[in-house]
Amino acid sequence: MKFSEEQVKEIVALKESLIEQIDKHQESIEMLEKNINVLDLFLKDSSFTKASQMEIRKAENKSETIEKPVENSIPIKRVNDGKIIAKAFVTPDQLSIVLDNEIAINADIPPFKSFFLDRIIGEMKRKDVVEAESGKIQRESVIDYIVNKNGVNIREIIIKNYRQKERVNELINTAGWSLTRMLENVNK
Repeated sequence: MKFSEEQVKEIVALKESLIEQIDKHQESIEMLEKNINVLDLFLKDSSFTKASQMEIRKAENKSETIEKPVENSIPIKRVNDGKIIAKAFVTPDQLSIVLDNEIAINADIPPFKSFFLDRIIGEMKRKDVVEAESGKIQRESVIDYIVNKNGVNIREIIIKNYRQKERVNELINTAGWSLTRMLENVNK
């Protein structure tokens, strides 16, 4: 299949445009990562902070995180030393939090159930149920979760129907805080 000289020029221009866009987005991602590192250092040096008061940590622009298919993971770091303990994968339908293979924590260790499942996700679920009962959302759109285990240890937390971008940030931050506290409780 032969292309005309004009078609070849258009293809070359398109390729150059795409390369420019990639470079532009790469610079933005690198800047966001630097900002996250600065925030991590600040949080590491500060005293205990409630998860609800923590700065929002994200790997990329909110809209890109929600709208594109899973390509990259968002690291979830231990609050006290910044070690990656899990990775979050966000799709338009669900948030999956996959624990690092080295992390072995039982779902019964506090504050997993009492704080993360009952208070954080539970409160979101209560709000969704009220909206479903009033007809604002479909009953199938109510937030829900599944905890996948390997034996008694948590391997993955799947949160379906988060519906709001703000919830993703809160879920990732509170998961990091909860997992950090659980690891501290294991080591006591």
